Amino acid sequence: MKKHGIAILGFGVVGGGVADLITNNREEIKSYLGCEVEIKRILDLRDFPSSPFSSLVTHDFTDVINDEDVDTVMEMMGGSHPAYEYTVASLKAGKNVITSNKEVVANFGDEFVRIAKEMGVSYRFEAAVGGGIPVINPLLGCVRQNKIHEVRGILNGTTNYILTKMFTYGDSFENALADAQAKGYAEANPAADVEGTDACRKITILTALATDKLYDVKTVHTEGITGIRKADVLAAEKLSHKIKLLGRCIAEDGVNYVMVCPFLLPSDSPLSTVSGVYNAVEVVGDPLGNVMFYGQGAGAGATASAVVGDLLPIIAYGSENPIVPGFNRVSTPADEAFLRFESKKYIALPKGNEEKVREIFGNVDFIESEECAFITECESEARTNESLEAIGVPCLSKIRFL
Repeated sequence: MKKHGIAILGFGVVGGGVADLITNNREEIKSYLGCEVEIKRILDLRDFPSSPFSSLVTHDFTDVINDEDVDTVMEMMGGSHPAYEYTVASLKAGKNVITSNKEVVANFGDEFVRIAKEMGVSYRFEAAVGGGIPVINPLLGCVRQNKIHEVRGILNGTTNYILTKMFTYGDSFENALADAQAKGYAEANPAADVEGTDACRKITILTALATDKLYDVKTVHTEGITGIRKADVLAAEKLSHKIKLLGRCIAEDGVNYVMVCPFLLPSDSPLSTVSGVYNAVEVVGDPLGNVMFYGQGAGAGATASAVVGDLLPIIAYGSENPIVPGFNRVSTPADEAFLRFESKKYIALPKGNEEKVREIFGNVDFIESEECAFITECESEARTNESLEAIGVPCLSKIRFL
């Protein structure tokens, strides 16, 4: 029986999960594909003497490149470097590449796709956006023929867990974060999660798949949840809304509005019910309507499932794989369009600024609060910023409505 050899780059939580899945489900994979998948190499800086895969570990990447039995390289190292260099070298050596690394896809995906097409191999990254949630393949294979108006989602389980704690138990952001760290949902340095960087990389990838335009992540307007306060949670509850950190790409009249921000969601929104560490991606298209993909966005088992899931079509279709995403890098900064994005907003200022608010914002709805909290009419980001600047006091909170 034919064997398909793979190499695993990075033997951490996800890499170990992939090795376990391939080993434990060997018979299922073989019966489905008529092909045996065999782990040939594992690249890591560390040794794993107690692991059943210890004999496969190497510290030298050239062992992977020079191994003719390695057909597919699975990159789960994280970060841009050396993941970028290893990916380019693998593709140019005629090897397929699968990754769960959202940072390297968001930064260099266009180059990887181009090289893969030139070499007649596959570059796939289902696990880079939704962990174990099938999003990319359905988006490209089942949804992309629609006119896509928007892709939006809860793309980070850590921030969703923190916000769930704040709403369900009334925790402060600091206490909810500490609990997430204690449970292993948040890293000791949680900046990439709570500041929105992780979600930004993911919405950048989804934007490229939905619109064929890959923006520089540094230009995507990104806010995290570090500024969400108990007062904001109370205000949201009075409005029968919840606050969620969303990544959004809105395609409207030839303009793409791409952003990561906290949003106020009504209770009847499907995304408002997504709680804990779960993720969800909602696609709005014509004539499709609204569809949502929901599930665990992280974890060894869920992410490993998506990584190995990318291997199956490679084996089945080879270089004729019909789902090959195309990215087109654009030089236009995404945040230029964001300034024209229009939405209603909840704004909180220090108490005593009500008259200034009426004078500059006009007829707004005030919320009963110990602060000067109100809801604006639908207006652009630029207009709201100009109005707040004219009032001349610190803005305590500004949260958009979905």
